[in-house]
Amino acid sequence: MVATIRYEDIVKVPKALLHDHLDGGLRPATIVELAAEAGHELPTTDPEALGRWFSEAADSGSLERYLETFAHTVAVMQTGPALRRVARECALDLAADGVVYAEVRFAPEQHLERDLTLDEVVEAVLAGFAEGTALAAEAGLTIRVGTLLTAMRHAARSQEIAELAVRHRDAGVVGFDIAGAEAGFPPTRHLDAFEYLQRENFHFTIHAGEAFGLPSIWQAIQWCGADRLGHGVRIVDDIAPDGTLGRLAAYVRDKRIPLELCPSSNVQTGAVASIAEHPIGLLRDLRFRATVNTDNRLMSGTSMSREMSLLVETFGYGWRELQWFTINAMKSAFIPFDERLRIIDEVIKPAYAKLLA
Repeated sequence: MVATIRYEDIVKVPKALLHDHLDGGLRPATIVELAAEAGHELPTTDPEALGRWFSEAADSGSLERYLETFAHTVAVMQTGPALRRVARECALDLAADGVVYAEVRFAPEQHLERDLTLDEVVEAVLAGFAEGTALAAEAGLTIRVGTLLTAMRHAARSQEIAELAVRHRDAGVVGFDIAGAEAGFPPTRHLDAFEYLQRENFHFTIHAGEAFGLPSIWQAIQWCGADRLGHGVRIVDDIAPDGTLGRLAAYVRDKRIPLELCPSSNVQTGAVASIAEHPIGLLRDLRFRATVNTDNRLMSGTSMSREMSLLVETFGYGWRELQWFTINAMKSAFIPFDERLRIIDEVIKPAYAKLLA
């Protein structure tokens, strides 16, 4: 099948995004300006060259090396105004790409170098998202942004961050996450936080099955009770060449546990060799709850439209498949069911119906 969908048309259709890191999506020009204010030294102060540097530095095939690029973005996100600006621009950039619903995550504990409190960090980011959403609306673009608070899996603040997330649940924080290097830092180290969140009837996802394999996924689900899997791409290791599912893969599919797949990022970190070899095609064919995501737009030089365009080019997908991924994501969002249903029925389906007619 020859791909006939143009990139410009993909930009126009509504998209839902579940896995996007705030500190992985800054505009290069903003980094340059904020770094000058903070006295932080960058590899280059030319925005275009800086954008290329991030992509090249991240394109190493190593998750650990990939994570090192965040030293520069986090360094310029240490004041209330800086966090507010980054969040505002994030909402605007996503809206301009046709994203109508996004869950953007960040780790509050990484933004305390200039004496902000955890609550002040969260409040600044939430204010920025609100401003960006309002500015997008003025430009005729509709987006809703939900915030996920992330705890770093190598640190010991997950309980504190979980309580922070619950404290701000009525102000825009919709979920919790743990992130960072997987090897040596299993999710079970944070069981207290996950048990607390379950007692509070709060949603959470866990980075699992990216750099580490099936044990990471099994622990995230069966020990920690994750609602979704951040990446989860290594679930393919439990699927035989003939498509037969192992016990864990069958459980994930049968329970409709969403997979927050990030094709370009998964290639960069070495989780898969190429887009063509990415198991998203197989997982879709087997009807897993697969979703398409950006992960870190700056490091991967990507957007939701680009990720979808890559799938169109690689797998020959049409509008029907792109709608399937989009509705999967919206079904899996951490907002109330009636709100998810409204976006699906009033925004996503009508737009795709015109293209499928």
